[in-house]
Amino acid sequence: MERSWQPQDRDDVAALLDDPARAAVAASAAEAVRDAAGSDTVLGLGSGRALWATMELLGRGDDLRGLRVVTASSTTQRIAGWYGFVVVELDGDVRPDRYIDGADEVAGDLGLIKGHGNALLREKLIAVAARWFVVVAEASKRVGRLGEQCTLPVEVVRFGWADTRRRLRQRFGEVTVRTDQGQPLVTDEGNLVLEFVLPGDISAVTVARELEATVGVVDHG
Repeated sequence: MERSWQPQDRDDVAALLDDPARAAVAASAAEAVRDAAGSDTVLGLGSGRALWATMELLGRGDDLRGLRVVTASSTTQRIAGWYGFVVVELDGDVRPDRYIDGADEVAGDLGLIKGHGNALLREKLIAVAARWFVVVAEASKRVGRLGEQCTLPVEVVRFGWADTRRRLRQRFGEVTVRTDQGQPLVTDEGNLVLEFVLPGDISAVTVARELEATVGVVDHG
């Protein structure tokens, strides 16, 4: 899979609200943030179109200029500057009050697949630090079981990545490397992303545990 779409300016972000379903979930998420926002609020921001659409709504007007945010990707950090948000580090003292992010799939038990925006490791780090995790997802992301509509991203270290892929193939079948202009895509943390279709005969929880025990795997979506 090639690198996902990236906005080039604020007009690109505003145009994301042309999709009625995305606009609806973004409006709901933005309302939840505004209701809780105060002078000491720190907001975690993930990555992806639904999240960026939410940022557009939060950035309209000047009432949230100066809002402190922790961002999960370099793209989200760049967009935050367009709206006057102040990016802070997840330094052990800062704890986001809310973390807002999209999802690629949402199962009935609220299990998620995330990571198709290539920021899955940073997204998880912010999610586990935050007090509340707000998922922004259109109805089209609902599935009966995880893996119905998209592959599972797995972030791996670059050293020996092809051998990590070989070992994953032995267990999960075909595994591909995500690319950017024909070359393996490098994440903000300097890693690569492999991906495969979740087997229908293995639970997502079991897959997660096996991936976490695989040498070379940093994290998964």
